Amino acid sequence: MGGIRVFLSPFLIAGIIAAIIYFSNPNTVTLMIAIAIILLGTILGLKLAGRIHKSKEGTMNFISRTDATPDIDELVNRKEKEDDPR
Repeated sequence: MGGIRVFLSPFLIAGIIAAIIYFSNPNTVTLMIAIAIILLGTILGLKLAGRIHKSKEGTMNFISRTDATPDIDELVNRKEKEDDPR
């Protein structure tokens, strides 16, 4: 699951850029440019997912690290310490 999430990030960005380019002026040239951008996003997504998968931490650790909110966690921990009756 983590590898799919890592892959989707560059792929979706490339898809949005390709859609903007193509739908702004739909013709054969912009279609070819949009296809090239989507292929580039696919290749980059696969390479990034593969590189992170082969790393020491792996994809799930990478995803959990980027999804973490240390500022909020620190604030919650500080609030819990203040509310502790001990």
